[in-house]
Amino acid sequence: MQMGWEQLTFVHWAYDPAEVQRHLPPGLTVQTFDGRAWISLVPFVMRVQFPLLGVLPWLSVFPETNVRTYVTAADGTEGIWFFSLDAARLAAVLAARAGYRLPYMWSKMSVEVGDDRAEYHCVRRWPGRRGALSDVSVSIGEKIPPEALDERDHFLSARWRLYSHMFGSSWGARALHEPWTVHRASLERYDDQLITAAGLRAPTGEPIVQYSPGVHVRVSLPYRIPLRT
Repeated sequence: MQMGWEQLTFVHWAYDPAEVQRHLPPGLTVQTFDGRAWISLVPFVMRVQFPLLGVLPWLSVFPETNVRTYVTAADGTEGIWFFSLDAARLAAVLAARAGYRLPYMWSKMSVEVGDDRAEYHCVRRWPGRRGALSDVSVSIGEKIPPEALDERDHFLSARWRLYSHMFGSSWGARALHEPWTVHRASLERYDDQLITAAGLRAPTGEPIVQYSPGVHVRVSLPYRIPLRT
């Protein structure tokens, strides 16, 4: 599967690792940086290129918002665990829930991005907590030189696998993409219920906020991970 993750904002908060671990399935262990787990709200525009068909008008391009954390699997690989993925196309939601067993939700969504501002709006339709919303606006700053990105920046963004749980087992899929182009950003407006809809407490403290114009991604078919290796 080939896709673009475009016009993307990262909003990261530190959490107690034990609190996040309680929400993970068997076979996955929460990763920490500076002794803290991290929960990220990531709104963006998805551009899907279908095998043999390419990019289809309307169906292929749509807003998406993810709630995620960072984990180690039983096979020693590292990647992303999604608590939820809201998307504006029901067909994409049904396909991802069936094929990858990812917790996709169908939502009414919009994204507006200008030279120095990005706005994301989401209201969940089905399934999950109907009406759960996320309303985020950020001011986009200057590009961060690659050499200025620190170890924490790479921990939060340089991820090459995603995981799901189905048929009593953990499953992984490789996600290959070029390094992110990252801009400094700051929250102008934030009203989110997707994190608490996933069962997590509402985040506290100042988040880390960054913006990226996006990357091109290739995602593999899912593969089963033994609970013990």
